[in-house]
Amino acid sequence: MTELPSGRIPPAQIQFAQAADGPLAYVRRGEGPPLLLVMGVAGHHRMWSEEFLAALAEQFDVVAFDNRGIGESFLAASGFTLDDLAADAVAVMDHVGWDSAHVVGISMGGAIAQLVALDHPARVRTLTLGCTWAEGSDAWAPGVGKLAEAATSGDVATAARLMFEANVSPGFAAESGHFKEFTEIAGSVKVPGPVVLMQMNAAIAHDTTSRLGLLERPTLVVHGTADDVIKHEAGERLAAAIPGATLDLWDGVGHLFFWEQPQRAADAIAAHALG
Repeated sequence: MTELPSGRIPPAQIQFAQAADGPLAYVRRGEGPPLLLVMGVAGHHRMWSEEFLAALAEQFDVVAFDNRGIGESFLAASGFTLDDLAADAVAVMDHVGWDSAHVVGISMGGAIAQLVALDHPARVRTLTLGCTWAEGSDAWAPGVGKLAEAATSGDVATAARLMFEANVSPGFAAESGHFKEFTEIAGSVKVPGPVVLMQMNAAIAHDTTSRLGLLERPTLVVHGTADDVIKHEAGERLAAAIPGATLDLWDGVGHLFFWEQPQRAADAIAAHALG
């Protein structure tokens, strides 16, 4: 088993939670009810954006962790599954001493969050699923190809442009300054291309359609209609399959809805979680 890095709390206040296969890097801020953020493919803790995290931290004790293979989390071996990543998420909750938490997952993180809620229902108070899907037969939009190309491009500038174009709406992309900010933040944490491809392979196998009828936790599904990674129709099908789920479609907003409209996203999560 990989040991926890010793004596290291970097300026970003990164801490480490021990999972079964190694340490997972996480950041924690705010006070209030516990809220766990689960990131998607190629994402890391800073990709939640400072404005979004700060808004959540006004009402929650927020933990955002890096999936295995990302940033300073342990090196990911090939062949991991979303079940493995769900176990990692639960390990983070164990480490910080949470019996349960409000869980927010986006994209692949939303698929992971579904598994946490289905396999460990007592650990989840409420569930927010953003820009995600239940099964992939008709879920992928053209931007998935851009993400795969970014992971294999070998050129930092090209990868950044492809990721930006896939993750935000055309209107947001056209506004001055957004690409520069996205590039600086996306590139601030190590995201190895091979790990991204492993994540995508794990995500392709995700299928909870036969189990979602058993999900009893209050669930909010958020999806932008301009999402170029996961079709918003996949989000609609997901919400329809979960008993009592609320669907919130954001017109003209891209995949990273919380990046484009951070305050609105934080307010929606708080309203759902805190009632």
